[in-house]
Amino acid sequence: MNWKIVSGILFGALMGIALSGFAREDRISRMIEDNPEKDFLIYKYDIKEPIAAPAQRRTKMAFQEADSLNADVILIHMNTYGGQVDLADSIRTRIMQSRIPVIVFVDNNAASAGALLSIASDRIYMRPGANIGAATVVDQTGEVVPDKFQSYMRSMMRSTAEAKDRDPDIAQAMVDPSIEIDGVIEEGKVLTFTTSEAMRWGFCEGMAENVDEVLELAGFENYSIVEQQLTTIDRIIYFLISPVVSGILIMLILGGIYFELQTPGIGFPILVALAAALLYFSPLYLEGLATHWEIIIFVLGLALLAVEIFAIPGFGVAGILGVVLMISGLAFAMVGNQGPDFTGVPMSEVGRAFLIVIIAFFLSLSSSFYLGAKIITSRGKLGDTLSLNTVQERTAGYTSTDVRMSDLLGKTGVAYTILRPSGKVEVDDDIYDATALTGYIDKGEEVKVVKYETSQVFVVKA
Repeated sequence: MNWKIVSGILFGALMGIALSGFAREDRISRMIEDNPEKDFLIYKYDIKEPIAAPAQRRTKMAFQEADSLNADVILIHMNTYGGQVDLADSIRTRIMQSRIPVIVFVDNNAASAGALLSIASDRIYMRPGANIGAATVVDQTGEVVPDKFQSYMRSMMRSTAEAKDRDPDIAQAMVDPSIEIDGVIEEGKVLTFTTSEAMRWGFCEGMAENVDEVLELAGFENYSIVEQQLTTIDRIIYFLISPVVSGILIMLILGGIYFELQTPGIGFPILVALAAALLYFSPLYLEGLATHWEIIIFVLGLALLAVEIFAIPGFGVAGILGVVLMISGLAFAMVGNQGPDFTGVPMSEVGRAFLIVIIAFFLSLSSSFYLGAKIITSRGKLGDTLSLNTVQERTAGYTSTDVRMSDLLGKTGVAYTILRPSGKVEVDDDIYDATALTGYIDKGEEVKVVKYETSQVFVVKA
């Protein structure tokens, strides 16, 4: 052993005596004492990114594999500034309910949700110069959210600390600036511990430079380490469920639908939208974030939007409801709720999901407008292929008006279909596209042609 390990063990022992009121059940020490000659299997995986869907997936896979391997200890190599509270709660629950003891090695940072996960473990070890704490809930801009959102995080920090026999007041002080603890934190500040401070107050069992030193401090002499290995499929899913990629897929879904509506018929834009929707929902569904009801309300919203555009003139209740349902389906799929039940899911996480979708929605629309205009006005090969740029000059004999249609002005006929306001009329035994200038006109009613332009007649009730 080197002097740092020896000093760490001595310091940890002294702190254990000083903090005997918080002496937790030590599953690791008991396991080592009961099996002094055993070659222990340590399963190691990393949380070195924001606490989001990928981290939750990696944790789920790690605990399942560790259980299948009959591992003796799970070691989490952590360096995170925090992330989504609902997903952190899911990981915390998995750590606390694990039959396998869990060690967290804080390699520089365990901030916010990272502090919560660390406290949930059996033991915490930290690198020199590392930090743990600062668990206040903030929004996307870094601003502290209202107290009702902090309440859930305070409760989780306290209950987790109590379950692991750590000081709940200190844990709460990592969230709540109103907590004052003599010699630890002043009122008005959020608590963050350095490594030595965390060791002093029972939130770290030792100081280590690397994983081998962590295991030596923990008392393991004979051990082997199995590290989590991700398959190609795992990496693809891991990539697809990241917040940035999810936002891009949402833009492709909405942008593809918009472009398809501008060019009726099954074409390339709708295929892009369908592919993006498949890539968006599939990994979330496989991971249990998206369920049937979220996919159903997205499809229902898409159907209502199609009905509004193709069957009901104008843009009214059905179209607005369709857009709302589509946005809701995309947003709820990103939240770790169980069906329509949002118990235990902070509203800040729901708001965050809706914010991502709404921003992607407006970015998609603005990008679609811009790209559509660029394609139409471009004079290159792509523009000439997708749009007609040839100018048909009047001097060359071109005209936008069918002179034969002028004979229809003033004539009467009947509504061949309902005009709401568009439809068809029959005049002189011929059928024409028509638009009612005033109100709706029922099928069979007599009409009079008062205007003709852009290949369409305009009529009023006769």
